[in-house]
Amino acid sequence: MSTDSPEARPPVVTPVRVVIALCLLAPFVAMLWVGSYAKVDPTFIGIPFFYWYQMLWVLISTALTMVAYKLWQRDQRARREGASK
Repeated sequence: MSTDSPEARPPVVTPVRVVIALCLLAPFVAMLWVGSYAKVDPTFIGIPFFYWYQMLWVLISTALTMVAYKLWQRDQRARREGASK
């Protein structure tokens, strides 16, 4: 097996991969930092902040995961095209 084959190369840290990691890490940091949202006010249509903030992060997490997935697909496609040249 050749040392320059795609399987033998170590993973590469690229700016796109850093953005992917941040997209996937942000929801965890936001939800684990309980002190930032452990309060009642401001309420939104009668729902305490604690609850609507968490529900908002469900939507934000979905969007960030979609962005990370699309970036990952693009990165993998570029790596395959680069490896075939």
